[in-house]
Amino acid sequence: MTSAASGPPGAKPFRMTEQAYLILLSLTPEPLHGYAVIQAVAELSDGATTLGAGTLYGNLDRLSGAGLVEPSGEEVVDGRLRRYYRITDDGRRAAEQETARLRELAARAQKALDRRGTASRPTSGRLAGGLA
Repeated sequence: MTSAASGPPGAKPFRMTEQAYLILLSLTPEPLHGYAVIQAVAELSDGATTLGAGTLYGNLDRLSGAGLVEPSGEEVVDGRLRRYYRITDDGRRAAEQETARLRELAARAQKALDRRGTASRPTSGRLAGGLA
């Protein structure tokens, strides 16, 4: 899944991927550090999407360059630096637009399946290939 997302004027163009979309959604309630984003994405996707550190930080760099997320602070925990990220207003709008796009796509897909299901039902009581 990819679609275009726009950030503030002058921001780099951004192609919305499933991973980027889930990262934006994970940051909607509150700023999170990297590992917490990885956990939130896994939870949001019911385990279907797992992010490695390289994938996460590559996406965060692109999202940041597009003005959709921004650093929100740092702290040292057990001697390790945690950098927090938050979604921007443009990022929230991009996530809302992507959600609307996916809803429309799902509705069109369901209509197509419903039509297809009706059209492919046998009318004579016989299945395709002449089997009863």
